Order: sequence, then structure tokens, then C-alpha cells
Amino acid sequence: MNKAELIDAMAASAGLTKADAKKALDAFIDSTSGALKKGDKVALVGFGTFSVAERSARTGRNPQTGKEIKIAAKKVAKFKAGSELAGAV
Repeated sequence: MNKAELIDAMAASAGLTKADAKKALDAFIDSTSGALKKGDKVALVGFGTFSVAERSARTGRNPQTGKEIKIAAKKVAKFKAGSELAGAV
């Protein structure tokens, strides 16, 4: 399911117009992104938790040449499914 299909499904399920569903989805994405940028967690009970994790620097290998390369440390977004979502899947 892509973003347009999700907007269509949200509009049909909630009885909203597609424009309102798009605004709601965009607001959710912006709010979640903003919270993660600050280092906060976003927990939706039953659905899951969005969080930020640190990946330490490490040595990798270029698959074409076999040479070692250094991979810098970075922050990544993580999602852990809640019990209701995990059970539904």
C-alpha cells in the first residue's frame, strides 16, 4: 500500500474527504518526525512504538571490490509493533 492508497483507505474508513484524510496523514507524519528529531518516542498503544536508535561506527566491505570501508555512526528510526498489531498480522 502506498501513500495514495492509504489516504483512500483512511477516507473511506473514517468517512472523511480525501483532502481531509491527506491533511490528517501529513499531520501525523510531521508530528512523528518532529518528535523523533527531538529524540522522543511516539507510542501508540496496541499499534506500536516509533523510536530513535544510535548505530555505532563500523567497518564494512564493498561487495564489488572487497575493500574495507568505514561506515560512520548515525541515528536511525525504529518501529516496534505492539501486541495487537503483531497478533493481527
